[in-house]
Order: sequence, then C-alpha cells, then structure tokens
Amino acid sequence: MSTSTPAARLRPVLAAGAAISLAVSLAACSSGPSAGSGSATASSAPAAEPGSALDLSESCPATVVMQQDWQPEAEHGAMYNLVGDDYTVDTEMKTVTGTLVAQGVDTGVDIEVRPGGPNVNFQPVPALMYLDTDILLGAVNTDAAIVAAADQPTVAVASQMTWSPQILMWDPESHPGAETIEEATADGAVVVTAGDVIPALLESQGMIDQSQIDLSYEGTPQRFVSDPTILQQGFATAEPYVYENEISAWGRPVGFQLLSEVGYSIYPEPLAVRPETIEEYGDCLTKLVPIMQQSQLDFLEDPADTIDLIVELVEQYDTGWTYSTGVAEYSVEQQVELGIVQNDPASGVFGQLDPERMQSIVDDFVPFLIESGSLTQSDADALDVETLYTNEFLDSSISMD
Repeated sequence: MSTSTPAARLRPVLAAGAAISLAVSLAACSSGPSAGSGSATASSAPAAEPGSALDLSESCPATVVMQQDWQPEAEHGAMYNLVGDDYTVDTEMKTVTGTLVAQGVDTGVDIEVRPGGPNVNFQPVPALMYLDTDILLGAVNTDAAIVAAADQPTVAVASQMTWSPQILMWDPESHPGAETIEEATADGAVVVTAGDVIPALLESQGMIDQSQIDLSYEGTPQRFVSDPTILQQGFATAEPYVYENEISAWGRPVGFQLLSEVGYSIYPEPLAVRPETIEEYGDCLTKLVPIMQQSQLDFLEDPADTIDLIVELVEQYDTGWTYSTGVAEYSVEQQVELGIVQNDPASGVFGQLDPERMQSIVDDFVPFLIESGSLTQSDADALDVETLYTNEFLDSSISMD
C-alpha cells in the first residue's frame, strides 16, 4: 500500500475556524456530466408502493443530495448502500448518482453522494451545505456543528455511528504492558494535527502535560515507524489493520484505545440538515430519516456490494487516496465489535441523539473550542443546545438486534 493511505485519513477532528474557500465554486459542488457507469442502465429494483413509507417521489427532491466529510469509506456505508445498480460516476466532480434504493425497492427518486476532504478543498460540511442548498443531508460532527452554529447552523436528525472511531495508537513493544491511553502516555509524546481538541481533552484529565503535545502529525506513517515511542491519532476502523497488513515497514499490531472512552463524546458524522430544510422538506425527512436508520443496519448486516462500490469510487476518483476491500471489511467488523455503532444507550433506539449527552458535549467541549480559537465567547453564550439536533423524524421501532 502507498504511504498516502494513512495520510488520506488526516481528516480534521474539527474543522476549527476554517474559512469558506471561494476557490471552490458552487459549480464544483454540483453534478457534472457522467464520466462512468455502474453495472446497469436502469435500476433493477421494483418500484415502491405508491404512498408507502418507501415512496419518496411526492415528498423529496427528485435527486436527494448527500454530502460526506471525507473520501469514500465504510464508515459512510449507510449513504452508499442506497445507491442503486444503475449508478453513474462523475470523475470530474467526484460524485456517484443512481436510483435511491431502500430495502430492495426503488423509492422514486435518485440519490447523489458527494465525498468531502480534498475533493472540496477541505471545506467543512456546514459551509458546503450553505454554498449549495441542493445538499439535503450532510455528515456533521457535533463539535463542528457547535463551531458553525452562529453562521452556518445545522440540525442533526440521526446518528449513524454512536461513538467516534478515533483512537490514539501506540507501539506495544515501546510501551510494554500499556492497555490504555493513560498508561501509554506515561512515557510518550502525543502526536496529533494542529487545531485538534484531543490534547486539551487529555491535559484536562491529567493524562498528559504541555511538554508531551506534538502538533506535527501530517497523516503519513513515517513518523510512527521511525519513532515508535510516540502515540499517534488514528481510527479504530482503519489504522490497526493498515499498519499491520499494508505498511510493510511496520507489519505488526498496534495498541490503541478509543478516545470516546476517555471523554471524546461527540457524535461522529450524524446526518444533519439546515434548519430551513426541516420546514421545507419535513415530509421528506419523515420518510428519509428512518430509511437512513435502516440503511446503516442493512449495510452492516450485508456490506459486500456497498464495499465494492466504495472501493470502485476510490479508484475512479483517483485522488491519491487508496482504500482496499480488506480495510473496508475490517471497518465493518470494528464498527460492530467495538460498539462504535449501537443503539442509543438511553432509549434503545438506533440513531437517536441523547439530550443529556448533547448537553454534556456542549458543556465539555465549548471551553476547549474557545481556548483553541475555534469559537468566540459571544457565539458560545448564544448557543442553544436544543437547536443542534432533533429526534422528531426517527422511527423509534428501529434498533439493532
């Protein structure tokens, strides 16, 4: 594997204070002419019963546009799982479009999934949603939603991953016996990206001090391979597999712990809309949000075809990001085995956002965001947690077995 793979996973923990880049125009966010195609010219799925819960034709836009925050990967399976087999791939605009197929039926509308990261000049998803209001749903981390709330507010309507897959990882040989971040940081520097809130979180808990913070991580494996005494950020759904199986210079297991276990409590990439979308497309969301709940569970149950699509898109987009079937399959396993995807612990409903947890996220992270310069005190004072999310469109009968 190219050493560009871990680098490509250098998606920001937080789009902290990122300015909207006018270099990426609205045209760059819109569909272009088809530059590739899937395996069929028309969807093979039967039509949804008119007026049923799976018939979106009367309530949703003709094309439901969904914006991800990073390159195609298995953590985004719920979106890609809905792309019908008549899909087309636009390699210039980096989009995939096809019939929106849910639970085996043609919903009467199309879906377009757009990747983020380098494909959109690293612009935050809230900024993209305001640059191009065709985007119906975007994946917006809770802390990013807090930062954007004053100027580009978004409302989370469903959680897809319940807990963040972010980790700190370490070399077991350099930190013998370490099973937790606290044990591993006892004798190691923490290397993360600039603007990351993780160091402040760990420092507030007394796990590290200022001398251990290194903000030079640029996403490649060279530093970790050459200096295995450090702890480095990563994702439980990728780096442990990649370092052991696809980086020949390493080729052995790494130790790691989920940051969610030490206070990184944000909702990762929940589905969000602009506030006005709730009024304009409320009827659509009433049907679409349960479809998204079920799509995530369907993907985890039977991911093979969607993984094939994700890997194909990575190859066709050809941005330097590499992503193998092995990593994707490992991601699905980890999402389930580590409880990254699970029912809301408070209600038992899959996809529900817990009000108490949302309040604690605001209480805990606002000080870090102010300290980092990502959030002003005046914007923090004006923040109302209840504007950041709603559970009104969820189907409370949907849960993991």
